[in-house]
Formats: sequence, structure tokens, C-alpha cells
Amino acid sequence: MTLMFICAAMGASIMNLETIVSQSDKDKLSITPLGSDIHASEYLISIAEQVPLHIHKYHTEIIYVIDGEGDMTINDKVKKVKKGDYIRVPENTIHGVKVTSLKPLKVLSVQTPEYKGQDKHLVE
Repeated sequence: MTLMFICAAMGASIMNLETIVSQSDKDKLSITPLGSDIHASEYLISIAEQVPLHIHKYHTEIIYVIDGEGDMTINDKVKKVKKGDYIRVPENTIHGVKVTSLKPLKVLSVQTPEYKGQDKHLVE
């Protein structure tokens, strides 16, 4: 009983990401917010084509690949990413991804600290 009270007080939740339906697998980019507090923001992201190169000046991004494949650029290196991969992108790190699979690349993205949508800076 105490554990349930603590979890409720802390806003704990359990979700099955496979049952969450994004707007459409045909959308170029679909972002579904999962949760947010002062410490972190979590998103389910479905990418049909690519996310252009960008940096976050004040955020670390943690990415877990749920489905699909892509070529992920981190600074000047390109790495293949696939289901089950974990990627940690520290602040001020250039990163982006091009989808290489026929199906969208679906990822869990955690931004820390809380992301308020104002720290994505495109890189040419």
C-alpha cells in the first residue's frame, strides 16, 4: 500500500509503447508526448524519412530504438541504428538520422532536463 501511495505521489506510470498509436506511420514526423517534469521529458517519435542535423545546447537526449532502422549522424560519424539500440547524445552534439528501413523509425526519446520545445538548433 505504501509503495502505491509513493508511486502515485511521484506520478509514476506504466505504458506499453507498442500499443500507443502515433498520428500516422505515413507522417514524415510524429511526436507523441509521454510525460514531463522539471527533470526530463519523454516522447514517442515516429520518423518516416529523416530528422535533419541539429543540436540541443542545454539538453542531453537519450534515444532507444523501438522499431525500424536508420543511419544516425553523431558529430562527424555515421552509425547504423536498429531496434534495441540505445543512443546517448550529450548537449552541444550534432545529431540527426535518415531512415533506411521501409517502415518508420520509432524511438523513445528522453530529453533531460525538461524540454520545452525551444532548444533545437538546426545545423547546416
